[in-house]
Amino acid sequence: MERINKYLSAIGVCSRREADRLVEAGRILVNGELASLGTKVSDEDEIKIDGKLVASKNTEDVLIAFNKPVGLLCTTARDQGDNIVDFINYKTRIYPVGRLDKESCGLILLTNNGEMMDKLLRSSNHHEKEYIVSVDGKVDDAFLKKMRSGIYLEELDRTTNKCKVEKVDEHTFTIILTQGLNRQIRRMCKACNRKVTSLKRLRILNINLGDLKTGEYREITGKEKETLYKILDD
Repeated sequence: MERINKYLSAIGVCSRREADRLVEAGRILVNGELASLGTKVSDEDEIKIDGKLVASKNTEDVLIAFNKPVGLLCTTARDQGDNIVDFINYKTRIYPVGRLDKESCGLILLTNNGEMMDKLLRSSNHHEKEYIVSVDGKVDDAFLKKMRSGIYLEELDRTTNKCKVEKVDEHTFTIILTQGLNRQIRRMCKACNRKVTSLKRLRILNINLGDLKTGEYREITGKEKETLYKILDD
């Protein structure tokens, strides 16, 4: 058993501070009763936020692929603008795995499986994520070489890993990252004197965006889901 704020943080629903705010606002029920700041819970308890199921021993394992529009925030907080969870309005409580910044679009996964989310977020696992990016300058050989080789990002005091970068046209390229640094592609392009004009995520490991329309989602099931879980367990 652990305090509800710690539990919700551990499974990726929200921060401890946000959990405390939700409790104080009377928005969390535990087994049908209003939670207090001192409420302790476990995986055996049914927890609902705003009437939507967050966790229960009988909760179905949910995994969703969503094509995020530009302007939507990858957060569960309601005080920062339009958020991804309210936009999708799924039947049970889910939360985003990682982030796409507000100006970016494309594939993001959402789940209620905290263990799976944790495995996906571990950058040390070198999980591939593929993007298509347009910039305001030319995608020439010098730019491609620099992007592929690894770039020192002064703001983060980090050097990016070597990565796969392929030219699409004069202003567009694809890039496959195995890191999750904050606004990494935008910072890399800036270091090459380019400004990103559009950025779209196409793939996370074996999960592809495909023909999923902007603002729509699909449930990941069957072989596709099994393959992802197998990759994460290796």
